[in-house]
Amino acid sequence: MIRKDGRAFDQLRPIKITTDFVKFAEGSCLIECGDTKVLCCASVEDRTPPHVPEGRGWVTAEYSMLPRANRERSRRDVAKLKLSPRSAEIQRLVGRSLRAAVDMEKLGEHTITIDCDVLQGDGGTRTASVTGGFIALALACRKLVEDGVLAASPIRHYVTGISAGIVDDTALLDLQYSEDSRAQVDLNCVMNEQGEIIEVQGTGEGRAFTLAEQQELVRLCAKGNRELLAIQKKALGGKA
Repeated sequence: MIRKDGRAFDQLRPIKITTDFVKFAEGSCLIECGDTKVLCCASVEDRTPPHVPEGRGWVTAEYSMLPRANRERSRRDVAKLKLSPRSAEIQRLVGRSLRAAVDMEKLGEHTITIDCDVLQGDGGTRTASVTGGFIALALACRKLVEDGVLAASPIRHYVTGISAGIVDDTALLDLQYSEDSRAQVDLNCVMNEQGEIIEVQGTGEGRAFTLAEQQELVRLCAKGNRELLAIQKKALGGKA
């Protein structure tokens, strides 16, 4: 099949990362994946939640879409007096993914919160939040070291996320909305820099899918994550 934007089946959308996008956050970046744009900001607090053992740190995330991030205005979660189930599910994914990147003992008794705000959505907002969120997290950890708060960065490894799916029985990498909205199968994959899987979310939205199809989608995501890793390293100057 011919994709609407002319990309090859295994090609990422153009990726642009602007670091230090926000003045006051300890770490921030704007990540643009095609027409999807997500602002990721990391904030550091000198305390941890009650469930965290003494001497260890914590990393968490929050996710939301601005009212006009999509084609029609959506209500803010605060106007509904509760977090939407979709936002809650995505921010849990982002939080789990980013915690996998951090040595909590080296972080010490600090909490880093990554706020992921979708300025414009065109598919892949959750995986863009993971990829951009890691950069904001790494920048915040770098600042803690530069300020003498930590002796060394607690970052264990890089983390990236990308989606793939089956559209018209064809496996495609990095679905934009026009593809995602009619995908038969949708799969999100988060990986570390060793190519190991942190999380896979796969859903047969239009039909069930086979183990071979799942493996094909994961292989596509592995390729995309390797390319995102190179982009992350360039944005961070080669060092997390």
